[in-house]
Amino acid sequence: MDPSMKKKPSGQPVRMAGIRRSTLKRIPTLAAGYIMLLLLALFMMGPFLWLLSVSLMPGTNVFAFPPAIFPTFIKFDNYVEVWSFIDFPKFIGNTLIITGLGLVLNIVLSLSTAYPLAKMRFKGRSLVFTILVSTMIIPSSTALVVHYLTISWFNLLDTFVGIVLPSAVSVFNIFLMRQTFMGIPDDIRDSGKVDGASEFRIWWQLMVPMVRPGIAVIALLEFMSYWNSFLWPIVVLNDPAKYPLASALTYLNGQFSYNFGWIAAGTILSVLPIIIVFLFTQRYYMEGISGAVKG
Repeated sequence: MDPSMKKKPSGQPVRMAGIRRSTLKRIPTLAAGYIMLLLLALFMMGPFLWLLSVSLMPGTNVFAFPPAIFPTFIKFDNYVEVWSFIDFPKFIGNTLIITGLGLVLNIVLSLSTAYPLAKMRFKGRSLVFTILVSTMIIPSSTALVVHYLTISWFNLLDTFVGIVLPSAVSVFNIFLMRQTFMGIPDDIRDSGKVDGASEFRIWWQLMVPMVRPGIAVIALLEFMSYWNSFLWPIVVLNDPAKYPLASALTYLNGQFSYNFGWIAAGTILSVLPIIIVFLFTQRYYMEGISGAVKG
């Protein structure tokens, strides 16, 4: 047989050995990375886990020395008592009304403002966008008095609309949606024009369905913002029965003492809807953020 016809040894084992060596070298780095992520997760979740532990403790265990990190036995009395003490269903209803109204206004106004800034050509477009973005550096607390005077002038004090109106549109949401719209090819808008569609129809039927991940991000962020709204409702509302849930938790603070078990249980109940919503929408949240960055 011709020696040139003999089968040459394959380089596959050599490549596999190289892959194994590189993998073994990466194990310490990967292990260190995972350990750091675990420590960071524990650091971030530590306050919440401690709050959960306090909510399950009897009152005497909260002030025990040395401090008890974990409850000696699980007790749900704090949840039962705080639920009936501040009428959770009523305040949850108030919060849902405020949150729903705020979500609708923010989504509609952000979409309708971001679209022309991203796709329509008009004089001064860049200047308008620059002015809008520059307002993000102004602390929200400095506008508190102005917002109050404006709401008072419109006779919207002690109303849910008065709570929502000052934050009905967010510059960050406009920026996010503008970046998302910019990631859509202009050919889609041009094809709509060729078919004779109006600008509103192009926006509503072509563009808006393509930015659903961005809408999901806005909805999640605003849901968390309105659900956790605390200071502004107290300033605007004169009737405590109209408080949202976060503001109503102030009822748990006594004049001379604090029931930390009740406070912890009430706080856990108030943040539980946010955790549930985020767990079910985190995929859309990540898609929306990545789409805005690409845009």
